[in-house]
Amino acid sequence: MDRFLAPHSPEAQAHSLVTESFPSWDMDHPSLDETLIAGCASYQALSRYLTGADLVFPPRTRKELENVLRRYSYDAIHNIIARARNSLAPGGYSRVCHIAESSLHNVLDSDDNVAVLLSLHTSTSGDHGVPDRSSPRHIKI
Repeated sequence: MDRFLAPHSPEAQAHSLVTESFPSWDMDHPSLDETLIAGCASYQALSRYLTGADLVFPPRTRKELENVLRRYSYDAIHNIIARARNSLAPGGYSRVCHIAESSLHNVLDSDDNVAVLLSLHTSTSGDHGVPDRSSPRHIKI
């Protein structure tokens, strides 16, 4: 994880604050801190991808990788908001999503991170667990 988001990065610090200071992290402001939520969501999205736990079809391209990370970050945003006791300011949800996406794009644009992330869950057989349907199956009736 440190290769992509260092422990001193804003995303890692946001993740620590939200997860370690739960249930009081959101009570310091009248509305939720959008940057904090977005940073934590980016961190959680990348962490979830690295474990590969929910990854049925590994991404093969940068665009597919971006879609997976975006979906994971939106899941994290929803979970953080659901646990919070304050609400977002009007328009806050779209701003949080935009900030989280920007953070993930920064990670993907650094060094060879896309190639490394894509190679993490590459199937050695290339079939991703999908049976071969190229030859006909004989069905006994």
